[in-house]
Amino acid sequence: MKHKKVNNTINYAEQLRLLKKAGLSGRDIISQSINPIDDIENLDDRIKNILSLINNAQKSTNMLYIIMYDIENNKIRKYIAKYLLQKGCIRIQKSVFLASSERKNFEEITNTLKEVNEVYENKDSIMLVPISTDELKSMRIIGQEKDLKLYTNKPNTIIF
Repeated sequence: MKHKKVNNTINYAEQLRLLKKAGLSGRDIISQSINPIDDIENLDDRIKNILSLINNAQKSTNMLYIIMYDIENNKIRKYIAKYLLQKGCIRIQKSVFLASSERKNFEEITNTLKEVNEVYENKDSIMLVPISTDELKSMRIIGQEKDLKLYTNKPNTIIF
């Protein structure tokens, strides 16, 4: 008789809940290893990704929102970043993501982040802020010499 291999993968929030139920303290729970994902695209690529979201966000079923967090624990912070990237969010700063998705996906992300935050003792904060495309089009970049007009305006050059 052949035995089928069963895939018993559970999400991270559920793993934390089970470990807490088993009597492990918050420090024990978050000492699990999580793959680091500190890589962030260069500014030009991030701007292009943001602008592509703006241009494609015309669907009425989608909403644009920013996810920002202040999380002390490196492993939890890295896990959340990995989770947000897997959900299709665009990393625009180390702890700031931009997303365009259906409201159902927004609620799923909100609930997962809430579950993770409730599993261990912390003083962390996570904010999900819906924004309009008009507001996002008013974005300005301070600190590096980047002119958004170079990305948004099509060239009007005529060569004779």
